[in-house]
Amino acid sequence: SSILWSKNTKELVTGHGYSQNQLTVWKYPTMTRIAELTGHQERVLQLAMSPDGSTVVSLGADEALRLWKIFEHQTDKKSKRSESSRSATSKLSMSRSCR
Repeated sequence: SSILWSKNTKELVTGHGYSQNQLTVWKYPTMTRIAELTGHQERVLQLAMSPDGSTVVSLGADEALRLWKIFEHQTDKKSKRSESSRSATSKLSMSRSCR
């Protein structure tokens, strides 16, 4: 299991093993579950974040690396705020899977 804090938002992501082998995104400080990301066939062993804070890579016991575009990049967030006054939320999409 692993935990990573977003560099740009008040959210965190956790990696889990049994039973769904998922990543979970949480809103801080309420600890409200925002999303569950599934894709690994076996438990998640490790998480790491890209330098810009937008992408998380997960390594599973299934020997797969998965790249997840979870958080907004800081410059993306600033440009969106200038276009709209509503607050940004996490973008959740699985971008790639490597074996």
